[in-house]
Amino acid sequence: MQRPMYPTKTPPLHHPVPQKPVQVPVMHSPPPPPSTAHSYNSPYDNPAYGGPLHPSGAFSYPAWPGPGAAHPMAGNFLNDPAAAMGISVAKAAMFSGGDYAEKNLNRYIAALKPYFLVTNSYVLSKLRILLFPFSHQPWFRTSTTRPSTSSNGALEYAFLPPRDDLNAPDLYIPLMSFVTYILFNSLLTGIGGHFHPEQLAQTASTAFAILLFELAVLKLGAYLLGIGGGDGQVLDLLGYSGYKFFGAILTILVDECVGMHGIVGWSVFAYFFAANAFFLLRSLKYVLLPSEDNAQAFTTSSSVGAPRGQRRKRRTWFLFFYSYVVQFISALILTSNVGKGK
Repeated sequence: MQRPMYPTKTPPLHHPVPQKPVQVPVMHSPPPPPSTAHSYNSPYDNPAYGGPLHPSGAFSYPAWPGPGAAHPMAGNFLNDPAAAMGISVAKAAMFSGGDYAEKNLNRYIAALKPYFLVTNSYVLSKLRILLFPFSHQPWFRTSTTRPSTSSNGALEYAFLPPRDDLNAPDLYIPLMSFVTYILFNSLLTGIGGHFHPEQLAQTASTAFAILLFELAVLKLGAYLLGIGGGDGQVLDLLGYSGYKFFGAILTILVDECVGMHGIVGWSVFAYFFAANAFFLLRSLKYVLLPSEDNAQAFTTSSSVGAPRGQRRKRRTWFLFFYSYVVQFISALILTSNVGKGK
């Protein structure tokens, strides 16, 4: 006979029954520590941490201040004498720094403002002189008298602003020419399919470096030759140096429109370069070669010992070097590789 693999009925399970009852001990929370003199170190007595325990024995969490209400510790910080003194010192330093910045900013704006006093007729006439400077006469600047700011009741000579004097340097045309040169160079680069965002920064950096280089050459030459100047001499030289961008734009424009190469292209470049060099030669003559009547006002102590004729000869050679040699290098850099990108 075959025996079954599993029994037909499962026997019932029997759980063990304890013979004696088990006593479970009751656990009680420890009592709170006694209050000390330093209530800040005791969270049970510090008001900022919710105060003492409730009668029920549960700990109360700190109450959060409502909207617009100050934190309990803020009043203690503001009432601290050291904090109040620090806040007052910070306010005084902030106000004094603001006054200093405002005074210097107003002084710089007042120095730059006369160089932007231009009119439409002045701009058109100035551009005509930059294009055809060989027939322009006269080249000296017009001056007037005004009360001096250094001495009471005395009069001093001052040059007229550009809107009243066609030979006065301005910063409006150089600034507009500077921006137009950067945008025009980027436009030609985009037409050629080589534009990248860094092109604007590269062109602006190159043009700005040329301006700084020329300004450094002029100031170094003026220092070595003992040529003094007022506070506005740097702005005058910056304006004269910025006129070259107008000729560079026209050179690039004619080259792109006509497609000149070889001797024709070099002829156009040579004309605009010669026009700018002649303009600077005649304009800077009254800055680097002042008249003998006013030589004492424009000559520093470093050149007093040299003879008058020798001083004038050195300044003439320096003026020629800046107007032709330095300007040729600058014009060559500004008009080379325009519109080709990297």
